[in-house]
Amino acid sequence: MVFGGVPAQLVLAFLLDSLIGDPEWMPHPIRCIGKYISRLEGLLRRHARSPAGEKLSGGVLVAVVVGTAYIAAYLFTQAVCSAFGDLAVLNVAPASDMVIATAGSLTIALRGLRESAGDVLAELRRSDIDSARGRLRHIVGRDTERLDSDGVLRATVETLAENLSDGVIAPLFYFAVGGLPLAMAYKAVNTMDSMLGYKNERYIDFGYAAARLDDLANYIPARLTAWIIIFAAALLSFAARKVSPSRALGIMLRDGRKHSSPNAGLPEAAMAGALGIRLGGPSSYGGVVIEKPFIGDGGAGIGLDDGALADRITALSGGIGLIFCVMLSLLIQGALFT
Repeated sequence: MVFGGVPAQLVLAFLLDSLIGDPEWMPHPIRCIGKYISRLEGLLRRHARSPAGEKLSGGVLVAVVVGTAYIAAYLFTQAVCSAFGDLAVLNVAPASDMVIATAGSLTIALRGLRESAGDVLAELRRSDIDSARGRLRHIVGRDTERLDSDGVLRATVETLAENLSDGVIAPLFYFAVGGLPLAMAYKAVNTMDSMLGYKNERYIDFGYAAARLDDLANYIPARLTAWIIIFAAALLSFAARKVSPSRALGIMLRDGRKHSSPNAGLPEAAMAGALGIRLGGPSSYGGVVIEKPFIGDGGAGIGLDDGALADRITALSGGIGLIFCVMLSLLIQGALFT
């Protein structure tokens, strides 16, 4: 066989996501994880009678969900390897790798991210601001009803940068380090943060452990994503003069830590610098305006061409991230078996 193990699974998973994304008919583990989190939250909240109790209950939920996701994925990989043995497809890759890669593709969201952002940009090209707001509502947490076209564009570029880290580079990175089990455990962490990691009255204590673990899990991937965006900007600058890798680096170093999140600001700053635009600023969540710092030096103007370039940077960054993570997995595999 020419290619096998985690490196082959990574490549196959990325290709599957790029080709078919997440088909509606395919059972999605993230939806199962979400239902599991909701069920456990209901059970554990019954025993939380104080802020400390809520933090403890939230920590128990985190440990149980992450542990379950890892163990389930580990048992799945062991069962697949046992069932298929040495069977290979066209003598190129083991059949077990193809099955594991199919599951792994569900942890990667590059196609879905680009399609969702592309739907928003398509509505803006048709000058249908109401439809664009509606499309945007599905991929961001902020209020979209009063956003003008510039606001919709900024939110779209921001979500491309942030979710490039959470939805693409981070799963690839953890897959490279620990195979499908670690990638699935990461998705469990990320899902818990999206469901519980809010700083409101309901979740400020119960979601504390989920939010802190998500910050920790994304520490390396967010920084890796920022540097990948800079490298992608360097490659794209040959075809698009507006894109500047040096500006991306400068803005990332200057503004990357302005964000309230210890991680999200770095990819956003790299993207803002690469395109020469300004992101961030006040945003409304649940009717409450949150004052967020501005990132970048582009002033008030942003155009559809910036959205298109952000999409190209995202696509190119996904490919660069794959190459980096395959090399990382090969290094780990070599270190383990020599």
